[in-house]
Amino acid sequence: MLVYPAIFIEDGSYIVVSFPDIPEAMTQGESIEHAYQMAEEVLGLVLEDKKDFPKASTISTVQNDYPDATIALIGIDLAAYRRKYHSKTVRKNVTVPEWLSDMAESERINFSQTLTEALKLKLGV
Repeated sequence: MLVYPAIFIEDGSYIVVSFPDIPEAMTQGESIEHAYQMAEEVLGLVLEDKKDFPKASTISTVQNDYPDATIALIGIDLAAYRRKYHSKTVRKNVTVPEWLSDMAESERINFSQTLTEALKLKLGV
């Protein structure tokens, strides 16, 4: 889980959300609930392909830098984000020993499901 402080500023009929530690992550919402939801989504979108993540500022530092803004912590579970937004399946061609394939087919084992389960276990997701 990654957690970053976000700045919420009312701007007319919208609430603008930005992240001091991740300048490219900006969004807005029509209500505080919508702005919070959009903040989670934009955080996932910006961070999903990164390997190194910026260090999060403390809430007190951000509050001092933006005294008129509302500060909230936004958390993102990138594994859950990827499952939600990138759940399209892809075809993979795999090779297994013939005897193992025969045994699995006789037991009516779904190869795709078994490979998916094994990969999730191996990757800890």
